[in-house]
Amino acid sequence: MPSSKREQARTERQLVSALTQACETAKSEMPGFCWLTHDVDYAAFPASLQVIWVFDTLADKHAALAGGLDERMIELTAAALEEAQVSVSSVSAHVHVDCEERCRLENGGDWQQRIKRKYARRG
Repeated sequence: MPSSKREQARTERQLVSALTQACETAKSEMPGFCWLTHDVDYAAFPASLQVIWVFDTLADKHAALAGGLDERMIELTAAALEEAQVSVSSVSAHVHVDCEERCRLENGGDWQQRIKRKYARRG
């Protein structure tokens, strides 16, 4: 766990930079992929880190998973975490796949609410 606010801020910047690269790569490789985000509670870092890959529609999400792209998402996430010098025991346990369509239906398009309710892991 980063012990100071300064270390947390540095880790956050590294995560954002590395995950942005993963996102840009995925946009060119995965039909229907829109963006990704992450959630973390630094009091329980890195166990609390969650990376959410977001597709446009449920059909896009299902097509990606059926096509084995979940393995590519895990691979890209692992590379990003390595670049950010973040070590987790099982990258796949920190990777989730979602879609804009379900967020609109279930959370009125409020991603902060959706992530807090569905993905956030706190210490």
